Amino acid sequence: MTHEIRISKELALSERQVSTTIALLDEGATIPFISRYRKELTGSLDEVQITGIRDRLQQLRDLDKRREVILKSLTDQGKLTPDLEAQLFAAETMANLEDIYLPYKPKRKTRASVAREKGLEPLAQLILAQDGTDINQAAQALVTSNSGIKDAEEALAGARDIIAEVIAEDASIRAKTRQIFLEKGQFVSRVVPGKEEAAIKYKDYYEWAEPLKTAPSHRILAMRRGEKEEMLYLDIEISENEVLPILDNAYIKGSGPASAQVRMAMLDGYKRLLKPSMETEVRMLTRQQADEEAIRVFAENARQLLLAAPLGQRRVMAIDPGFRTGCKTVCLDEQGALLENTAIFPHNGAAKADEAAKTLRYLIEKHRIQAIAIGNGTAGRETEEFVRRLSLPEVAVVMVNESGASIYSASEVAREEFPDHDVTVRGAVSIGRRLMDPLAELVKIDPKSIGVGQYQHDVDQAKLQAALDDTVISCVNAVGVELNTASKQILSYISGLGPSLAQQIVNYRNMHGAFKNRESLKGVPRLGEKAFEQAAGFLRIRNAENPLDASAVHPERYALVERMATDLGCRVADLLRDEKLRKQIDLKKYVSDSVGMPTLHDILAELAKPGRDPREQFEQFSFTEGVNSIADLRIGMRLPGIVTNITNFGAFVDIGVHQDGLVHLSQLANRYIKDPNEVVKVQQKVMVTVTEIDEKRNRISLSMKTEAEKKSGSPKNQKSGGQYPRKPSRHLQRKEEDMAAKLVALKSKFGS
Repeated sequence: MTHEIRISKELALSERQVSTTIALLDEGATIPFISRYRKELTGSLDEVQITGIRDRLQQLRDLDKRREVILKSLTDQGKLTPDLEAQLFAAETMANLEDIYLPYKPKRKTRASVAREKGLEPLAQLILAQDGTDINQAAQALVTSNSGIKDAEEALAGARDIIAEVIAEDASIRAKTRQIFLEKGQFVSRVVPGKEEAAIKYKDYYEWAEPLKTAPSHRILAMRRGEKEEMLYLDIEISENEVLPILDNAYIKGSGPASAQVRMAMLDGYKRLLKPSMETEVRMLTRQQADEEAIRVFAENARQLLLAAPLGQRRVMAIDPGFRTGCKTVCLDEQGALLENTAIFPHNGAAKADEAAKTLRYLIEKHRIQAIAIGNGTAGRETEEFVRRLSLPEVAVVMVNESGASIYSASEVAREEFPDHDVTVRGAVSIGRRLMDPLAELVKIDPKSIGVGQYQHDVDQAKLQAALDDTVISCVNAVGVELNTASKQILSYISGLGPSLAQQIVNYRNMHGAFKNRESLKGVPRLGEKAFEQAAGFLRIRNAENPLDASAVHPERYALVERMATDLGCRVADLLRDEKLRKQIDLKKYVSDSVGMPTLHDILAELAKPGRDPREQFEQFSFTEGVNSIADLRIGMRLPGIVTNITNFGAFVDIGVHQDGLVHLSQLANRYIKDPNEVVKVQQKVMVTVTEIDEKRNRISLSMKTEAEKKSGSPKNQKSGGQYPRKPSRHLQRKEEDMAAKLVALKSKFGS
């Protein structure tokens, strides 16, 4: 089966869609470009489907490469047979491939290899045959002065070592055992004795047992982190009775002396070789699965944060708050350029506060400030309250998540932008720009530092980076970039560019001035036709000579739009302005071999709203006044908050007390929720109720259910004809599952 056929079956796509997409990817086309500008070729596949094709193709090609290495090794050893070759080509997974190769894989000296060197292989085969031959006599015959074997028992022991290794390396046995481990095994964690106080954050896992197949990624990663920090012992446990019958059925052929020897070898092979090997594999496999899920959640959170609503081009004052060292304050123009910076001390006595108020009022008037961005770190709420008391009706006051601002301020990017200013000024500028355009500012920071992950430092870093790169590229190209003002950091994520060409564009822009049209991009050194084709549609030029340069219409379709205008007896600019003219366009007239209805509909949408920003409109938000720390909270309080992070088990919400609270999955709504993304997204404004406060562990539990919902037991917006059917609380289900897992563990431990 070819890769194209396999992928088409697995992803439920046509072979043509898959083969065309693979060809485009192999030619160097990017995922955003393919999904946006090659819809006719792919059958309108979206970015998720194209990414799925790319990733599965890479897996299959990696499998091919490993198969080639194994075939070469077996050929060099002289052990490659037609049957073995057929097995290798039939292997569909890396685990299956490695299982087949394991008996032939060069390895260090083992008990079995020592026994083989003593010539005990024939005896092992004789015992495995279990055909009634007197094995004791056969073993005694091997005891000679030249063999180095002392007695028959030593010969039998050596033969058992060979049999144990044969059983442990049997590809069929390994596949079945691996499946049983995954189906029947369970994680068991215990606190390291004496570390109960230090490991308080792992209290839930002091005595914990949970089936492998149902353990969610966040709990697997939490237990692994506890083990890494030497706070928890983490084991994988499974009853021998689940595995040994399979080995019995495969290798025990009777009840004679030979069968007894095989059973002894089988038990030894399982305990000494197969079980430890399976535990290692299963730990790795469950970790990979947990990593993939955590990375998926993290990438989705990053996407939502990157696509948060921008304030837009406004004159902004940004304040990086602090108590003792004061609040660093900067003023930015509509493009985010630094106009002025100073420090104020509103929290250092009445005199300093009065002086700070005067300074802010003066700067607001001088620079015609329209909004004030305040970092949400230390002294953030206190600074916000100070600014609001100034009563500035024409100025929006907004708390901004400053996660990663300190990373940016000390980076090479920040030093390039502001070589004459210190890190405090750079950090304040980043806070202000993040309000104006989150995407343009956050691309300057490592995505792992933007504050939307829980286990980003525990998962596979290469896979995490690849997923986050995909996410950033997708977001940047979905929004588009203003060519004449974009930083090299955001340009580097544009389809077909990268860091080198992005720097070339900035250099060219600095030398020759603003780009007047997209065509002039071709004058940039080393930016060839392929890069232009990939990038041009995602680059915008406001007030360009050609109005289409400000839209997502690709230059390769300009002639088509001009033809539409000519057919209607008007100019392209008229099509952009006049909806009545656009309604007169008969799209069917413009269908050709290379342009179909999907592209034509995209063009028409762009003509209606050229260069439209897909992000939502900015909405102002403020926390509850007087609630600044966890000590100010009371159970039952109803507070506004902002979703900062989403996990599989719920959503974290910032309520302005410097510690995010958790809305558990069961508390997101009064109906059954499988995925928190059904209800919330990062940066969403929500109302929550405080349900539990644990100051010692610095934990806050919240609920998004309204009182009306709690009393009625149904969502507010009920359909006519009755309530929605009540489903069991997922929270209660999880408690029952946890209790069942603990009972299984106790039964296994005490045998009753």
